[in-house]
Amino acid sequence: MSLRFMPRWIFCAICAGIVAGCSPLDEVGRAPAFTPPQESTEHAALYRVPLPDRAEARRNVDHASLWSASQRSLLGDRRAGRQGDILTVVIEINDSAEISNNTSRGRTGSNSVGIPQFFGIPQTIDRRLPGGLNVASGIETNNASSFNGSGSVRRNEKLTLRVASTVVEKLPNGVMQIEGRQEVRVNHELRELLVTGYVRPEDISRQNEITYDKIAGARISYGGRGIISTVQQPRYGEQITDILSPF
Repeated sequence: MSLRFMPRWIFCAICAGIVAGCSPLDEVGRAPAFTPPQESTEHAALYRVPLPDRAEARRNVDHASLWSASQRSLLGDRRAGRQGDILTVVIEINDSAEISNNTSRGRTGSNSVGIPQFFGIPQTIDRRLPGGLNVASGIETNNASSFNGSGSVRRNEKLTLRVASTVVEKLPNGVMQIEGRQEVRVNHELRELLVTGYVRPEDISRQNEITYDKIAGARISYGGRGIISTVQQPRYGEQITDILSPF
């Protein structure tokens, strides 16, 4: 069937499959583009001014004093504590795990059922059974089963990163939601780092830093996109085939 007489929906499906199996066409011949900062939650948090609380209002009264506790004063606490503030997240993961399990199971059994004597009834039945069969032998069964299984897991992970994050929201209980994004492009490969989670103000150090193990609901993503990452991924058609194939 030539393209001239091919139904339009079949032609569109083929074109869509070809486009889906290729890398993004807008990145052909050039490096991957950065994510626009205006589309991030951090940008919205920086431009959205939160309502001042009573403690902040009291600090602003003594803003001109040398011993004021204001964040901008000489001796003030400069740790992140409001929406739009920035703090540093320190990610130092050096975990290792090794698990080994062995399981074995065995079972044997035998059963025998017969009626050699029962008021002469078995003998009467035996005379009517063909081929010399008799009820005395009854039923006899034997069974045996065994199972052996083993498994092991060994993992080593090491990651050391630092990323500036923004307080995107301060909850009524004082816990702050943070989000940090970092993108670094080297040649035609873009490295992406994303951190989100919830932190307590008291867990932030005097250096305005917090470690990843003090972040509740932490989501840390480290990856990239570009020519090398595209080559390392199987084509979409191949992934669909692997999922749908029963063999």
